[in-house]
Amino acid sequence: RKFFREVVAFAKDYDLIVAHDLAYSELYFDEPPTSFLAVEGAKEIGIEFHSLSKTFRMTGWRIGFAVGNAHLIQGLGKVKTNVDSGVFCAIQRTAIWALQGNVEEEVRKWQVILKRRRDLMVNGLKELGFYFFVPQATFYLWLKVPEGYTSVSFADKLLEVGIVVTPGSGFGQNGEGYIRMALTVSEDRLKEALNRLKNLRF
Repeated sequence: RKFFREVVAFAKDYDLIVAHDLAYSELYFDEPPTSFLAVEGAKEIGIEFHSLSKTFRMTGWRIGFAVGNAHLIQGLGKVKTNVDSGVFCAIQRTAIWALQGNVEEEVRKWQVILKRRRDLMVNGLKELGFYFFVPQATFYLWLKVPEGYTSVSFADKLLEVGIVVTPGSGFGQNGEGYIRMALTVSEDRLKEALNRLKNLRF
């Protein structure tokens, strides 16, 4: 909250709009994340974006929603009206169906699955000597690449044993030296990946 309060103050001082991405809001393991709009004054200068891509595994369907300052939402609506013609009706109906279901129960099931996968990979990768921060949310692990490798060259090395990861450099210069692993496959597949890593020479 302290950071968001500073953001609100900064935005007001310089007459800025804040657009906060909260796409992973339900994919946490312990403490839920704070909404930017929960901070006093945020609704005066900002909006927050949510996506069904992560919570409901509708990746690529490109459907979500924005909440916050009414004037900014109206402006966003005008832009969207002129940029595209809206989301395909079947996708809209699927999103409505998802949101009208037992959302909390379904989200909790997904959190349990992801936490189990995270813990499996964290324990296995630690045994193999990899360095990383244990994530408190999302379905990704960021690993530091071994000495002598770039993020791309180590991603290429992993391809030798059939493991596909994303080089951190694809996310900008601060991502160099890291790779991103996804926890979006079954535990059996993750165990197989750990077994393949054990046989990799680097």
